[in-house]
Amino acid sequence: MKNIKIIIVLMIISFSNCEKVVDIDVPSIEPKLIIDASFEVFFDESPVVANTTVKLSLSADYFDDEIPAVTNAVVTLTNLLDNVVIPFEDVNSDGNFTPINSFIPANDTEYELTVIYDNDIYKGKATKVKSTIINSITQGDETLFSDDQIELKILFSDDENEENYYVFNIDTYNFVNIEDTYFNGSDYNFSYFYEDENIELPKEIAIKLSGVSKDYYTYFTILSSQSGESGGGPFQSIPSSLLGNIVNTTNDANFPLGYFHISETDTYNINLVEKE
Repeated sequence: MKNIKIIIVLMIISFSNCEKVVDIDVPSIEPKLIIDASFEVFFDESPVVANTTVKLSLSADYFDDEIPAVTNAVVTLTNLLDNVVIPFEDVNSDGNFTPINSFIPANDTEYELTVIYDNDIYKGKATKVKSTIINSITQGDETLFSDDQIELKILFSDDENEENYYVFNIDTYNFVNIEDTYFNGSDYNFSYFYEDENIELPKEIAIKLSGVSKDYYTYFTILSSQSGESGGGPFQSIPSSLLGNIVNTTNDANFPLGYFHISETDTYNINLVEKE
């Protein structure tokens, strides 16, 4: 028995002496322009307001901690119904471009986004997608995997005259994508299990419901699964193979990443409390 112990110790020492630190060279990828132009029209508010920010950044290597903002671009939006051009500006020099004069995207109107950056011209088109309001959200008593989860029971009504696609944004960086294939024209009630290990109750959170197109639904579903839903949201780091609806009209090879989309959006606030 003593001999066996000695052999085991010698094997451990031998393996520990063979350990090496291996440096792997990760190839650097040419930065791509990321255009996050997901407009939200809060149609159920009075007056109606809209988030029409165009966020510009550059893709970074996998291990980079920061996403470089793009501030030296020219951004405009054209109403293709009357050819009125809406100029944007980056007020805080942080890559967030907003309209010089605020506006609300109109119904049944196609808009063309134009971004000029580094001598290339990028363009994308979008029309506002209709949505519906959130009927109610209540805090439930059930959990799914752990006691730290909080059940949110969400109810909304679907329009039977349309093929609808939705994106729920729960407390900023939690997303749920839903299509109405199995509940078209019905009231739809589902549970979402919210979890935040640092949460201190009571806490008020906001839930947003946005109507989206089928193409954007597919894009966002893939984007969320590949990029994750935390640490800045799915647009924080976009896979270089995932192309949106914006093209480089100057140089096809230097394609951008990101998407231009306009959604009707409803917001619902709920105060989460400790349950006995």
